Amino acid sequence: MTVELRQFEYRSEVCGPTLLITGGVHGDEFEPMAAIRRLIDLFEAQARDVSGFRGRVILVPVVNEAAFVRGHRCADDGLDLARTCPGRPDGSITEQTAWALSEFIRRADFYIDLHTGGTELSVYPLAGYVMHANPAVLDAQRRMARAFNLPIVWGTAANLEGRSLSVARDAAVPAIYCEYLGAATCHPEGVEAYVQGCLNVMSELGMLDRAVPEDRIEHVVENPRPDSGHMQVCHPSPVTGYFETCVKLGDVVQSNDPLGTVYPLHAGPPVVINASHAGIVLVLRTFPRIRQGESAGVVMELPGPA
Repeated sequence: MTVELRQFEYRSEVCGPTLLITGGVHGDEFEPMAAIRRLIDLFEAQARDVSGFRGRVILVPVVNEAAFVRGHRCADDGLDLARTCPGRPDGSITEQTAWALSEFIRRADFYIDLHTGGTELSVYPLAGYVMHANPAVLDAQRRMARAFNLPIVWGTAANLEGRSLSVARDAAVPAIYCEYLGAATCHPEGVEAYVQGCLNVMSELGMLDRAVPEDRIEHVVENPRPDSGHMQVCHPSPVTGYFETCVKLGDVVQSNDPLGTVYPLHAGPPVVINASHAGIVLVLRTFPRIRQGESAGVVMELPGPA
């Protein structure tokens, strides 16, 4: 059976760009799903927030339905959708879903992909993009990320493959991804921030007339080093065990400061995981079980002294 994404499309009589907004690329990321449902309600009700809308918006609240039904990051085939793009039309469930998503992305003029840390991680709110080689695409992404108005704006390497943003990169579609907490919950403030952020980007793209909100951006960081946006490889645990953190999201740490301690499942002394460099705690493991090689967290380097 070929996977078809459940989309909600709204088009005005006035010409304008096509914006694609997706949630649920991973099945355990709930703020994006709730936020896109709120956007659907606004468009269905022709609410004041979207009055004067110009162009076309395509909303997909749950891309990875098979993973959502399982209550997990991934579907039954065990593949991570965000590592499988552009996928295959005749492949496994995740490969087919990746293929369908990639087709949507290529047909868009702009793209927003909403995420969270899922069941096991929590992420300090951010809007990110890849350091695209095309200056016009990069400029549009910078404008979109700033307009979304989350505390962190993060530009990272464009070399990572398999992502929704790598499909957008190859198609020269300006795209951003956003992260907001996680930890197996659905934070109301995250839902609201996502709704407002998407409307802010629509305004930036000329699709809505909307007042510019108060600036919430704390840090703007661009790091073009290869793999700089690969969160899952940072601060890997050397053993499987129980992880107990000693920092909070948003904390500023110095190089070699402890992030937490792993108490091995089997015999052995506790292992302290130290920050590999100075910066802000951007991602933190909140699910206490950590397996060997899994990330305990991410520290984002700040420009200048931390």
